[in-house]
Amino acid sequence: MTVLRAVAIGAGHYLPERVVENAEFEARIETSDEWIRSRSGIERRHFAAEDEKTSDLAIAAAKMALENAGVDATSIDALIVATATPDQTFPSTATRVQTAIGMSGGFAFDIQAVCAGFIYGLSNANALIVSGQARRVLLIGAETFSRIMDWEDRTTSVLFGDGAGALVLEAQEGEGEPEDRGVLATNIYSDGQYNDLLYVDGGVSTTQTTGVLKMQGREVFRHAVQKLAEAGEESLEKAGLSVEDVTWVVPHQANLRIIKATAQRIGIPMEKIVVTVQDHGNTSAASIPLALSVANQAGRFHEGDVLLMEAIGGGLAWGAATLRW
Repeated sequence: MTVLRAVAIGAGHYLPERVVENAEFEARIETSDEWIRSRSGIERRHFAAEDEKTSDLAIAAAKMALENAGVDATSIDALIVATATPDQTFPSTATRVQTAIGMSGGFAFDIQAVCAGFIYGLSNANALIVSGQARRVLLIGAETFSRIMDWEDRTTSVLFGDGAGALVLEAQEGEGEPEDRGVLATNIYSDGQYNDLLYVDGGVSTTQTTGVLKMQGREVFRHAVQKLAEAGEESLEKAGLSVEDVTWVVPHQANLRIIKATAQRIGIPMEKIVVTVQDHGNTSAASIPLALSVANQAGRFHEGDVLLMEAIGGGLAWGAATLRW
């Protein structure tokens, strides 16, 4: 049976020029390079310049992805930006990206699921393509989390960074089998009872301020490992594949301890895990597409590879996706 599949045809990313090593935090708060590395695996991260907006990062990543795909922006039918740090309350950051890259038609919108934003965006992009509403979708994850940090909180301020990643998806015919290229399965979840585990203490209708990030790290860790492992296993089952079929896992790059614990729980060796958290920190919705593009640029992915992606963020919101490259 012939079906439409959302096939990845190009990837791109952008990192701000400023690199912040762990040592920079030692002069500001009570911490150390050893403390940060041992608890998170993070060694450095990138921070946006004062005049750099989330849209600027997204635009740069989008242009790289389009070039990598060999397609023009005018051929894009839908543009999705996953972000928790938009340029403005409204309109969407996606519309700013749309005009900046020369996408003259179609439609653009934002998705807000924090660190799970790219998985939510991929689920939506896949649905647009499978339903025939879009032939090509440009999906971007972009964040400037440095703008919502409490710099006095040593448990959170050292964890996050800024960046953007992008993926171009195109409708191609498949046979409806696990051997097809493209998105084979997506599954997304949320549970609002855990809202207070990871949130920003500001908002338009509450404080009329941006606020800063607050997190109960130990509780987030506990939920993350269980929920990510279960979501990953469910995604593979939905795709008609097993753990043994996975070529690469591209997880949300939040914390190396979470990545290792989840991999162990699923039963996938670390040799199959794409890890970039040491160089980028937690870039929220940009995390997975940034890691995808970096790995792709390094020549690690080959046509036919099975990629398992999973992420969890504030909400709590989480999900997973299985894609054959």
